Parts: sequence; C-alpha cells; structure tokens
Amino acid sequence: MLRWLIGGGREPQGLAEKSPLQTIGEEQTQNPYTELLVLKAHHDIVRFLVQLDEYRFASAGDDGIVVVWNAQTGEKLLELNGHTQKITALTTFPSLEACEEKNQLILTTSADRTVILWDCDTGRQVRKVSCFQSTVKCLIVLQRLNVWLSGGNDLCVWNQKLDLLCKTSHLSDTGISALIEIPKNCVVAAVGKELIIFRLVAPTEESLEWDILEIKRLLDHQDNILSLVNVNDVSFVTGSHVGEMIIWDILDWTVQAYECNFWDPSPQLDTQQEIKLCQKPNDISIHHFTWDEENVFAAVGRGLYVYNLHMKRVIACQKSAHDSNVLHIAKLPNRQLISCSEDGSVRIWELREKQQLAAEPVPTGFFNMWGFGRVNKQASQPVKKQQENAPPCSLELIGDLIGHSSSVEMFLYFEDHGLVTCSADHLIILWKNGERESGLRSLKLFQKLEENGDLYLAV
Repeated sequence: MLRWLIGGGREPQGLAEKSPLQTIGEEQTQNPYTELLVLKAHHDIVRFLVQLDEYRFASAGDDGIVVVWNAQTGEKLLELNGHTQKITALTTFPSLEACEEKNQLILTTSADRTVILWDCDTGRQVRKVSCFQSTVKCLIVLQRLNVWLSGGNDLCVWNQKLDLLCKTSHLSDTGISALIEIPKNCVVAAVGKELIIFRLVAPTEESLEWDILEIKRLLDHQDNILSLVNVNDVSFVTGSHVGEMIIWDILDWTVQAYECNFWDPSPQLDTQQEIKLCQKPNDISIHHFTWDEENVFAAVGRGLYVYNLHMKRVIACQKSAHDSNVLHIAKLPNRQLISCSEDGSVRIWELREKQQLAAEPVPTGFFNMWGFGRVNKQASQPVKKQQENAPPCSLELIGDLIGHSSSVEMFLYFEDHGLVTCSADHLIILWKNGERESGLRSLKLFQKLEENGDLYLAV
C-alpha cells in the first residue's frame, strides 16, 4: 500500500489533436482529492466495485477473486476465493431470513458458470450454484418479492436459499446484457437490440409454482443496447451502440423521448445515414447513464451529455471529455459529475449555467449616422437561431485525477471517505480529500499528545 500526492494537469493524448480536449492547470483549486492510497491485491483487470456499508466496499475482476476493503483506511479486510474464472457480475444481497445474524452478503457470478453467495463479515461461502448452461452476465435482487434473477442466455428466478424457482427458454446466444425492475412485478431485459418485458407470477392458493411470462418485446433500437437504467418513478432509459437514447414510460412501455444526434445538436435530415457516413460506432456508443431529478447524464463515446427531461433536449455537453471512451459516470452533490475513461483518467465536472448574451447588438458611433451600422436582420436570423439552439449550460472541468496507467473501469463515491477507482492496471486507488485528511491527522496527533501527557493546555 502506497501513499502518493497528486500531480497537476495532464497532456492530451491519442485523438486530442482531432478534437480539442479540455485541460486544467497545475492548480486544481476546486479539486478536493489531493491525496491517494494505492491498494494492491488483484493480479488482473479489476472491473467491479460495490459498496457494502458506510465504510466498506468489495472489488472483483478477471482474476476471479473478491476483496473486501476498508474505505477509510484502505486496509484489506478479506479475500474471497471460490471462482476459477473471471467474475462477470457482482451485487449486494439482503440477509437470509433464516439467519439470526444479519451479516452483509454479496452475490458473484463468473465465466466458470457458477454463482456464489458470500458472507462479507466472515468471508465464508454461504451457498454455491453450478447448474448454469451459460455465463451469467447480470444479476438483480427483487427484495420486495424475496427473489433474485440471473441473466445469461436465459432468465432464471431464484429464492434467497439459491433454489431455482423458474426460468425462461433459451432467449439468445448473445445473452441478457442488463436487467432492471419496473412496477407490476415486471423486469426489463436488454437482449441484443431488443428490450423484453417479463412479468413474475408469484405462487397463489391455486398454483404453488412461480412462473415468468414474456409480456412484450420493444424493437425501437437499431443496434445493440449497451446501457439500461431506471431514471425515476415514471421512466427508464436505454442507450445503444450507435448513440440512440430512448426514454420509456415505466408503466405502459411507450417511448417518451428519443435522441440520436448527440454528436451534433443541429437537426439532421437522415440520422441513420449521418451515423453511417460520418461517425465510427465507437465514437457514439452510449456506455453509461446517471441521473438526477431534472437531467439524464450520458457517456457517449468520448463525450458527456446532459439531457433535460422536461425540455427534452441536450442542455450541456463536452464532446471530447476524455481521450478515449467514457466507461462510467456518477452525479455528485453541488451539480458535479465524475467520469472515468479507457484513457486512464478520472475527471470532475461542474454543471454551470451560461450567461445569456444580448439578442441583437445596438450600433453606435459615426457610421451609424449614415446608416452603415444598421444591423442586417436577415444576417442576424441565423445568429439568433444558433443562440436559441445552443445549450444553455456548460460542463466545466474542475478536477483531473491522474494515478492509473490503464483503463479505469468504474468508481464508487463515499461522502465521508473519498472516491474509489478500479482499473485494468490491476490497481484500486482510494482518492482522499486532502484538507479533511490533514485535519484528521492533526486531531489524532493532539489526542495522542494529550493521552501521553505531553500536551499542556493553559488555563
């Protein structure tokens, strides 16, 4: 475990010469993360992080192990060994009703086609299931129904004791890439470029068996769906490989809004033709979403876009937020956003409102006396239209965290303990608020001096 101090800005790399990358100088006055701890335990790509409680988190990746950490100190608490291949999904799990002790549990799935239930307080395997026909790519816990679902080439429903309750038939060779829960005992599964709505049927007096029914298939996407999340109580959102974002009604599954021209806010006559001719699919793939009450934040290719749910338009963007694809984003308090990328960087942004410019300049001076200074109304029309179409807000870079040497896969934000990032460089970095840590060290020093009798306070 090492403690480093952060350096300053960074030089643009890769595609920076093609599109301007916003940079920040050595003095990052608004960046609180001025210290870091490097945590070493994994020996392959670390892809997953999950928060366990206020001070613990777990990490997992391609080496097949799960490590439990203390987010405050960076101490390695437990190492969970049980999988023989890379881990493909990780989620927290409610304590079993049969257990008297309410320990923290997690579920892990692996390319070895097993699912393991772990006790993160003791490190022991609670249960293990090895009856899968394909790799499980995603997990979802429906706590209200006391069941959990696994998504692979089929969809399976399990109880808390890891007994299989029911399953669908083979859905697709590509498998289910994402799952979310929606009302009326339903879930949405992303399978290729389709969304499939399933309804769970709980046991009744007439039928003691669980069942899962396919209700509807939504075929509005033109390419594979890469991201699927709940936004609020009335809608969920999906993003595809070719940059389509669709906001869906959570009750009747109709399209509330459709956006597919993130890379160019001006309207296009033929969107699909524009995609094929002018853009590489990787440049406009939507890898991740986050949201707040007003906006959906989208990681689109190398850029970040803020889509306002009420205005149904993009209100701010950074087309070149990173040198490579943005993999994960999260909304923070105080209108801030964090993003991480394949280029190894982690960046902090602030959403700011732009100051409105005057609609039309008023000419003055000598030339105006003879009419030379009159504003050409026809010429001013495009300017006005451009101002109306321009995003009313901006994303300003306020912090650049340089520590990883390879792709940063995701991160966790702890309000009290800082930021945790994981990477393809096999490392986990715990970024700390330098001012807060300095204050804590000073407090500990005074307490120690007082305990030893070395601190005398004047009365």
